[in-house]
Amino acid sequence: MPAITVAFSLAKGDRTQWAAAKLAELGIDRIVPLICDRTVVRPGDEGGRLRSLRLRRIVREAAMQARLVHLPEVAEPCSSREAVAGGVAPPARLCIAEPGGEVPSLATPAILVGPEGGWSCEELAIAAGESIRPVALGTSVLRVETAAVVGGAILTALRSGLVRPV
Repeated sequence: MPAITVAFSLAKGDRTQWAAAKLAELGIDRIVPLICDRTVVRPGDEGGRLRSLRLRRIVREAAMQARLVHLPEVAEPCSSREAVAGGVAPPARLCIAEPGGEVPSLATPAILVGPEGGWSCEELAIAAGESIRPVALGTSVLRVETAAVVGGAILTALRSGLVRPV
């Protein structure tokens, strides 16, 4: 069974921590905070380090509450360009959440979720240049934390056999 990675744009307030906790409860294998062109929250030196430590603690507590055997990895924040260039997963294993995309599948078990303002034209062009396929997470536009959890839920449901591929 493939390892599932959800990389999502940092969000304001406690929304990043909320999403990471829910992803941990779902049994995601790896969580990667993203810094995209339109990401509002930018990690600073000391503040970013403390935020990373707090995020790891929240994920550990959520995994314990969910009685998971394995603790999800929480990666250091990376840029959308680093993610697309293989910083999250090989490009062939990546998909990018974008309205109008295909149905998610385990062929691409690492999903990139952009910020509230959406992906920039340049980010979409880079992803297309790397042949990273877009996937849809529903018919409505979702907030970053909701999209991250929906993407993770779809992939974990496919991996567990709870739902079958189309």
